[in-house]
Parts: sequence; C-alpha cells; structure tokens
Amino acid sequence: MAEVRNTLMTDLDEVFRLFESSIRYQEERGYNSWRNYDRSAVIRDIESKNHYKIVSGDKIVIVFSVCYSDKIIWRHRETGDSLYLHRIVVNPEFKGQRSFGVILEWAIQHGKERGIAKIRMDTWADNAKIIAYYQGFGFEWIENYTTPNTLELPVHNRNLPLALLEYRG
Repeated sequence: MAEVRNTLMTDLDEVFRLFESSIRYQEERGYNSWRNYDRSAVIRDIESKNHYKIVSGDKIVIVFSVCYSDKIIWRHRETGDSLYLHRIVVNPEFKGQRSFGVILEWAIQHGKERGIAKIRMDTWADNAKIIAYYQGFGFEWIENYTTPNTLELPVHNRNLPLALLEYRG
C-alpha cells in the first residue's frame, strides 16, 4: 500500500536522482524538461515540511511539493483557498501506474483538513499528453501563462510557458 510521508533530508540524494531521471526521460521523448532545476528550492520545501514522498515498501514512488499561495503564477486568480502541487517527479520504476491518483487523494483530504476548496497545479503548456493526463483525474484547464523572469521563482520556473490546471472536486 502506497503511503504519503514528508520527505526527509536523508532522502535528498534519491530525490535528486529522481529529478535527473525525469529530465532524461523527458528529453529522450522530445518533451520540455526542467533545466538547471533549483536544488535549493527543493531543500527549502523539505525543511519547511512542504515536500512529500509516496513510498511503497522501501521505494519512493513519486515526490512532490505543496504550497498554499502562488501569486506569481496565478496572479489575480490567487484567492487564498487553494492547495498548489509543484515539482511532481515519478520514479521511472513506477511510470504508467497512475501514481498521481495517490497524490490527488492525499491533496483532497489535506485540503479538507485545512478548509481549502481547490487544488491547483501547472504543467508544460505545449505538452497536450500531460495536460490530458491531469484532466483525466478531473483537473480543468484554466489558461496558459508564461512565467516572468523574477528572482521570486526558482530558476527552473522562469520564462516558462505553463498550462494552469484546477481541481474543484
């Protein structure tokens, strides 16, 4: 049974290995990929207990970050009632198993516990396959948006054409 837990600093090497593996996977298939992803952003997420892992046995299946405000990307749509999912990375050993469903179940429950009505995320604007994947879980496409080049965003999120997606359950 897969279980959601906070990522620990002792998981950091494996988390970075998963990021590198994901980048290779995306590049080999001609998809956009994170370039120069901001390792310090991942470390900050772990330290602030906003980074999670889904584990099955002794293996990490998938990792992701959460935040509760995203004014830079969601701008005027930021209303303080959303949970934001970021930096979702699947272990290649578990690709094709729809592991994102475990994240969504957890996010729905976590949101209820915090009085949060919506779950939001962003993904590559030019990857129709990944957008359709998330829509298959009930996410709605809101708009495409290119992020600004600002120090407030991690390096890998600057000048990035994104599709903004929202789940209202």
